[in-house]
Amino acid sequence: MTTMSTKLPKVPVVIVGMGWAGGIIAAELTKAGIQVVGLERGKDRSTADYLMGHDELRYQHRTELMQDLSKETITHRNNLEMRALPMRYYGSFIVGDGVGGAGSHWNGQTYRFLPYDFEIKTLTEKRYGKGKIKSDMPIQDWGITYDEIEPYYDTFEKMAGISGETVEAYGKRSNPYPTGPMLKTPVLKVFEEATKKLGYTPYMVPSGNLSEFYENPDGISRAACQYCAYCENFGCEYGAKADPAVTVIPVARETGKLDLRTHSNVVRILKDGKKATGVVYVDTITGEEFEQPADVVVVASYVFNNARLLLNSGLGQPYNPKTGKGSIGKNYCYQVSTGSSMAFFEDKEFNLYAGAGALGMEIPEFVGDNFDHSNENFIHGAGIRMFQYGARPIANNVVPSGTPTWGPEFKKQSIKYANSYLKVASQGASMPHQNNYLDLDPDYKDAYGMPLLRMTYDYTEQDRELVKYMSKVTRSVAEAMGADIIDTADEQGEFNVNKDTNTHNTGGVIMGADRETSAVNSYLQMWDAENVFVAGASAFPHNSSFNPTGTLGALSYRAAEGIQKFLKQGGSLV
Repeated sequence: MTTMSTKLPKVPVVIVGMGWAGGIIAAELTKAGIQVVGLERGKDRSTADYLMGHDELRYQHRTELMQDLSKETITHRNNLEMRALPMRYYGSFIVGDGVGGAGSHWNGQTYRFLPYDFEIKTLTEKRYGKGKIKSDMPIQDWGITYDEIEPYYDTFEKMAGISGETVEAYGKRSNPYPTGPMLKTPVLKVFEEATKKLGYTPYMVPSGNLSEFYENPDGISRAACQYCAYCENFGCEYGAKADPAVTVIPVARETGKLDLRTHSNVVRILKDGKKATGVVYVDTITGEEFEQPADVVVVASYVFNNARLLLNSGLGQPYNPKTGKGSIGKNYCYQVSTGSSMAFFEDKEFNLYAGAGALGMEIPEFVGDNFDHSNENFIHGAGIRMFQYGARPIANNVVPSGTPTWGPEFKKQSIKYANSYLKVASQGASMPHQNNYLDLDPDYKDAYGMPLLRMTYDYTEQDRELVKYMSKVTRSVAEAMGADIIDTADEQGEFNVNKDTNTHNTGGVIMGADRETSAVNSYLQMWDAENVFVAGASAFPHNSSFNPTGTLGALSYRAAEGIQKFLKQGGSLV
């Protein structure tokens, strides 16, 4: 990195990161006639890059679309007494890189969070009393209600063409999903029949994989899903999967108001007093350093990178776990996916090689506060679900527990059960803990000499109790399906950054109505720097049991609205 920066002409808005959050905000601002510079550290991508891209080794195992961990990673420790060490390969999560970001390699599961989520502290205490929330769980309301965010959910779903069916247990909707649910395959019918037998109400999961041809309000046309099974970790060759690179970013480009600069890695935000003046970025090909002045800075990269950029720029007060003060890095949450049951069948076979990232069914009975927690030692819940992702040949080799991990018996069982297993999954909510947080690592730096982000995180007693409860539910569903062998993961171990496999990270730059306990307001505008907006799942004060993209998208539309208001009137928007 050079010591001298080339100063560029000032622009109204600069956006850091061109994934879902950055793409939505760029589209909305440029449609309103506002000049935007979009900075993306990776390369440009479009549907053409993925034609015949069914290369499992390249995309899934060698992580073609992800951040290069040899240049920038995170460090992790389970508690404050441990020394954090760098994450050397992907396990727990995958951080996107390039135009589209994580929105290009995601699966497409597009839920809304519950009304309960947005007012979780108020509603939990109202039903169970103040003692229900433990003192070491800094749970808070979001500073916005479901009714207030609902129109933004609707806008996101229409833009992305979300395919689904209305579920009454999840809050009121102003409109049905723009396209109908995906195909109900024989695999999903097994789950449907079993859960109905148990008295539950299964429904098809809302999907960013289009169930039919669709043209959105911006005039973007996309084809229907082909159920090819190459969704997660892959870009969609058909454009059937909602992706910023095929939805919002082309709209922004078409206006002529977006200056999209790829290979541009932002290393710090510049500030003058309590306002940002612009950003400094490095051309990752030449090593040149540039200063981009702007009236508004939008931080819209991944959860980890949002928090890291603010910390490295001295914006906002870093969270201190010993005092509970500060908000940058606070309330990092993951997702609790232990509690699932693998069901093996002796005389049934399924076509497990066809599928899609959001081809699935779920039951609503155990999410949020939809069941009585009076006698339970945890709050919130989990989605009990079954998906048919498509079993790609390299990564999938499922055998019952007790099978040797190599040799003739392993091969025999692998062949026997290759198409004769189903997974009843539990995806649980993640509540914040005072000792789970993000800060800067004191020892390790990236390729540009900037401190890496350090994650301090482990599962809590809340998580372990949730897993115990949900594992009984998944096992009962597997039994109702008629499984001959059932393997249930009924205990939650410690968190391992290289092994746990749920890609959903939230928090670190959380929203709220109180500047003492949050970093941004309901427009994602920073309390401590009014011309900085921080968009993405970093704003979530906790993580629900649902995948975060729909809520991230809704909040990004609201942020775009707030930025336009700020450019006209200035000052705090709430």
